[in-house]
Parts: sequence; C-alpha cells; structure tokens
Amino acid sequence: MTRYKALDAMRGLTIALMILVNTPGSWSHVYAPLLHADWHGCTPTDVIFPFFMIIIGSAMFFSFKKTNSAASASQVLRLVKRGAIIFAIGLALNIYPFTTNIENLRILGVLQRIGIAYILASICVLFLNRRGVLTLSVITLIAYWLLLLSIGAENAYTLEHNLVRAVDIAVLGESHLWQGKGLAFDPEGLISTLPAVVSVLFGFEVTRLLTSTSSQWASIKRLLVIGVVAVVIGQLTSMVMPINKSLWTSSFVIYTSGIACIVLAFFVWLCDIVKPERLVNPLIVYGSNPLFIYVLSAVWVLSYSLINIGELNLGDWMYQQLALVMSAKLASFTFALLHVIGFWVISNILYKRKIFIKI
Repeated sequence: MTRYKALDAMRGLTIALMILVNTPGSWSHVYAPLLHADWHGCTPTDVIFPFFMIIIGSAMFFSFKKTNSAASASQVLRLVKRGAIIFAIGLALNIYPFTTNIENLRILGVLQRIGIAYILASICVLFLNRRGVLTLSVITLIAYWLLLLSIGAENAYTLEHNLVRAVDIAVLGESHLWQGKGLAFDPEGLISTLPAVVSVLFGFEVTRLLTSTSSQWASIKRLLVIGVVAVVIGQLTSMVMPINKSLWTSSFVIYTSGIACIVLAFFVWLCDIVKPERLVNPLIVYGSNPLFIYVLSAVWVLSYSLINIGELNLGDWMYQQLALVMSAKLASFTFALLHVIGFWVISNILYKRKIFIKI
C-alpha cells in the first residue's frame, strides 16, 4: 500500500485555512474570498470544511488498514465512543467561556457534525465493500435531494422554510440553533449531516483508489478525471438543486469533492514527484495534530473575551493596533495570518517531540 505525502500536506493546508477563515481581526472587514457565500453559491472558503471531511475519510482508511478492522460489536462501540467524544468537545466549545445560558446553548457545530459523520461513515465502511459504499453514497445524495423537495420546490432551498431548519427546530428548539443569519438556522443541521457523511465516504474511497495505484502519474490522471467529471456534474445538478454549503446540498457535495480531487492531484505532483521539502514539510507538520490544533485555536480565540484592555477585549485590542498602521481589511487578514503562523509553531514543537494527540 502506497502512502502519499500529498494526503498529509493537504490535511495541513486544510487546517491552516480553517484557522485563517475562522480568525479574522474583525468580521466587519474581511476579504470576500475569505467569507462564506451568503446563501447559494460557493466561495473558496466554502470548500474548506468539505475538504476536512474528505481528509477525515482518508485518515479513516489508514486507521482501518493499520488495525485490520473487522465488523464487530466492540469495534462499532469504539467508533461510536470516538465520535461521541468529538461531539462532546464541540459542545464544550459552544459552552466556553461559560457566558451562555443553557437555555440558549447551541447544540450543533463543526465538531458535532464531524463526530456524527465519523460514526455513520465508519460503520458504513465496516459493513460494506467498495461497491456498497458507492451505491449507498449515490442513494443518500438522491434521497436527500428528495427530502428537501418534500416540503415543496418553492420552499426547498429558502432560508426560512427549508426542511433542515424545520427538523432542527422540531428536535432541538429554536433557542438551541445558530442565530447568525437573523433567525434560527443551523448550517450544521441534523439531516444536512447525512450528505456530509458522503463527503467522508468520498475521502475514504479516493484514498483507497490512490493507495492501490502504483504509478503516481496514473494517480494524478485518475484524480483529474474524477475531479473534472464531478465538478461538471456538480454544476449541471446545480440547475435543479443549488450549490449551497449551509444546506450541504447534494450538488455541493459533488462539486466540492471534484475540487478536492483536482487539488489532491496537484499535491501528488508537488509532494510525491517534485518533492520541495521546504514547502511540503511545513504542511505535513501542520496536519500532524489536526483536531487538537483546531480545538486549541478555537479555545485560544474564545479566551480573548476573558481579557480586557481598557474597553476592548484582548482580540479587539490587537486588531486595533494593526488597524493603526494598515487598512482595516489588511489588518483583519494579518491578524488571522499571525494566528496561522502561531499555531504552526505549536504544531512544529509537538511534531519534533513526536507528540501526536489522538482521540
């Protein structure tokens, strides 16, 4: 089985980009490509979370291969436990720094989606062969499309009336959902996590394909073909189902999976053929403790609200100092970039000491 550095480097880039887009100095001053699409559409920022889900599927492949995992009650229990821990960490981040009332606590989130998707995807690959995984993925995407349409085509993809929101309100209640769009709607909703599982399964199967191909150039060709075809299909299906990250529509899954394949093909060329160590190694370092670094970055930034300098918290104060010497948007970007560099330093310390924190 061939191990590609491209996968490790792409994981590192994904973590770096997640920190970059999640940590602006001011949300009021952000360059457009570093923001999510307001509703329909897909910006560069919108592909980062799907990339991370695909990378989780890739890591799952190597984990299962290493342990020769077979379907059993104990193995399923272990996978459920791991997913539940990831979910619990995400919920704890929603609670921290302990200023939110339980009555208004957001229950869902990025890590919560990862935890649920990890459980469902890992069980799928335990019990199904390659054909079974691919068949289930297609069925899931079609079924999700039909589910969204079940409330009527005129409401299926609207912010206020979509099925994802309706289910979340019925199960969790409005006060426990994200309120960022001016009303209760969670972009990491319960049923919209189902197509996100397909993103994880896609990562698993692409890695299986990649590692079974002996020639790196042949891998690049396969990835490019799959990527281009998926992007085209994603665009075609968007004519009847908009590409929408907040709803994680089936067209969004196909489109972003295609982009991920094209990017991965580039990384295979760069990391496994050209091999510029000074460029590749820092990315590999960044991807060596992905979940830990992501959680640490979230806790770090949230902790700024606990430290006040005058009338500003520490984060706002640091941004204001940057804004004194550069434009507002550049200051906001620089603030985020400094955090990316800082967390790389922490990653590098852990990597050199061979400390790999896993759940």
